[in-house]
Amino acid sequence: MTTTDMPQATSDDAAGRAEPMIRLDKLTKRYRGQSRAAVDQVTMEMPRGEIVVLVGPSGCGKTTTMELINRLIEPTSGRIYLDGEDVTTSDPDALRRRIGYVIQQIGLFPHFTVAENIGVVPKLLGWTKQRIGNRVDELLDLVGLDPSDYRGRYPKELSGGQRQRIGVARALAADPPVMLMDEPFGAIDPITRERLQNEFLRLQQQVKKTIVFVTHDVDEAIKLGDRIAILSEQSHIAQYDTPENILSNPASAYVEDFIGSGASLKRLNLSRVRDIELATDCPTARLDDELPEVRRRLVESDWSALLLLDERGRPQRWVNARDLDRTSVDLRTAGLPAVATVEPHATLSDALNEMLTSSAGAAIVVDRSGSYQGLIDFDTVMVTAKSIKRDSTEYYRAAKLSGAETAG
Repeated sequence: MTTTDMPQATSDDAAGRAEPMIRLDKLTKRYRGQSRAAVDQVTMEMPRGEIVVLVGPSGCGKTTTMELINRLIEPTSGRIYLDGEDVTTSDPDALRRRIGYVIQQIGLFPHFTVAENIGVVPKLLGWTKQRIGNRVDELLDLVGLDPSDYRGRYPKELSGGQRQRIGVARALAADPPVMLMDEPFGAIDPITRERLQNEFLRLQQQVKKTIVFVTHDVDEAIKLGDRIAILSEQSHIAQYDTPENILSNPASAYVEDFIGSGASLKRLNLSRVRDIELATDCPTARLDDELPEVRRRLVESDWSALLLLDERGRPQRWVNARDLDRTSVDLRTAGLPAVATVEPHATLSDALNEMLTSSAGAAIVVDRSGSYQGLIDFDTVMVTAKSIKRDSTEYYRAAKLSGAETAG
């Protein structure tokens, strides 16, 4: 198959559509002495404010394609457009100051404090110390780190997850319209990785950047991407579409094989907890409530367990009637710990994973401060999963019928 035969990536084909934030036109990189191009005539449009994920096997050219966008690697041929401007031959240093960059190794300067690391690009741009300081505090708060506690620390004093958050904050420092992220969560343990992915999605809701995200993990691509480009060798585009469409209608056997089995479970990454109606009738009480009152609330409910909250409304313990009927009851140690918590921006897949660890068979939904919002259970997840599959099937059946009518 030639390059011109490959499916090319374009935005929705509509008259008068908005200019894409990034447009690549037959972008090619050929290294000296190599018979084949590393990246071969890639053409694609990346809409503003969306996360576009480049995913494919090792060596397919996805990282090279991303690095061509900010010209860490210079293209052999083709054009790069940023917000309608041809930046193929513009000053590369000026271009990079308009683009945030996050990599797996993070790359924090070890002898700089957190504040100094975040302020690197604003300092190069000539910002005042006060403006830089304000921006540092704003970004630390945005990524969930207390400025008073973290701005003076050094990278060696941070955990891997904290360093990764600082890397994201540094990339956002000068408020660039575009961010490039090369497997930013790849070196993090699975639990921290899931939390960082969810925090990243929450953050994107606020900042609405155009993000090019490279990963080899198709589940991560489905979870994070507004659009996914599945790449084969030389960054040939096998399919470029929304996660829903790729799961429901893979364009080729290659795409189908790359997605792998378990498409129904993967669809759980397409829905967020915030989109589901939560159970809010679960009885709750405070740890400092009187025991008779706690017992009364449980007895008068249809539930077999009650959720105990602390003074800030954060879930602490699950207790049942047997726990509360003992002669001496200390609510702070009674029952079982209230684990399995998720935030509204978590996916249903995250919620399902948490439920498997829960003594109550449900995930506890909390807001960013950890305050209780409601519950989500297995039945809700399963009903939603079936609904997603049914809606996708009906959509494509309707599309095919429409196409047949047009042809007729």
